[in-house]
Amino acid sequence: MIKLRVKEVLREKGITQKDFASKLGMSEVGLSKSINENGNPDLKRLNEISDALGVPVTELFEHPSTDIINCPNCGAKLRITKD
Repeated sequence: MIKLRVKEVLREKGITQKDFASKLGMSEVGLSKSINENGNPDLKRLNEISDALGVPVTELFEHPSTDIINCPNCGAKLRITKD
């Protein structure tokens, strides 16, 4: 599952969720619901968020580590290393 990192970008830029929600013309609760783990903002909203933050849309998503996989049996995260 790919996670949004909007909250992290807001922290990096020193912007509160409340101020950012106001800038987007939405409630703080609405913003929180759209960017939390279960949120699923549409492409239009993602573009609005990235434009308002001045970052590319790709910056809003967590970049998966290439050396970690999920075990297909138990779901545990496993780090792949070279010996």
